[in-house]
Amino acid sequence: MAQKIHEPTTPHRRIPWHAPMLLRRVAGRPAAPGEPEDPHHYIEARWPVMVAIVAAVALYATLPDRLTFGPSWLAPAIELALLVPLVLNEPHWHPDAGWPWQRIVAILLVGIINLSNLASLALLVDSLLTPGAIKASGTELIVQAGQIWLTNILVFGLWYWELDRGGPRARHWREARPPDFLFPQMSSPDLAPPGWMPTFVDYLYVAFTSATAFSPTDTLPLSPNAKLLMGIQSLISLLTIALVAARAVNILA
Repeated sequence: MAQKIHEPTTPHRRIPWHAPMLLRRVAGRPAAPGEPEDPHHYIEARWPVMVAIVAAVALYATLPDRLTFGPSWLAPAIELALLVPLVLNEPHWHPDAGWPWQRIVAILLVGIINLSNLASLALLVDSLLTPGAIKASGTELIVQAGQIWLTNILVFGLWYWELDRGGPRARHWREARPPDFLFPQMSSPDLAPPGWMPTFVDYLYVAFTSATAFSPTDTLPLSPNAKLLMGIQSLISLLTIALVAARAVNILA
């Protein structure tokens, strides 16, 4: 009687919480439904995204009441309520489990943060253009404008992360979608590790350069949506820096 030979299989490796992105080889099993033939895929840690969201909420919550729309606690309370289910689920995130509701909640959360920040900017500009409406010193005005400017960077970093190639889930499974951003590692793959994919930190850097240079630097927008988002972010940043800084300098003088 022939002895049955069991071929060794490669077990799944536990993903450390602190790893920003790891390349995992899935072998010894057939491809799952909807899984690409290429067994390489990335699992991206979600804690940098969570930190960015909490920072954006904190920046808004510490603005004075005159720069918040409605009760100052309302928007942060809604944002934290939307963040809780993501925090509870994301440490054990898997692209086949609960993805539709995850992305819907994430996009809704980023949208509320963005609208809240735009409302704060509109209230700030209105107070600058209304004679005698400013109740803050030049230093306080610079700090408040800086909070709005930093929130603008965080929220557009989140938008870019959710937009590129259909979002983090699509990038995870390397779905065949055209990229929305051209990173240097994509045009010069010899400068990056094999199978490199951008993480949230890469998108946050794109948002920072767009807010400071008012134009693309090393990463180029390719799709119309990416170009539109970068244009809007640059306009918001330019308005915040130019108008508020000029007014603050006038007060300080």
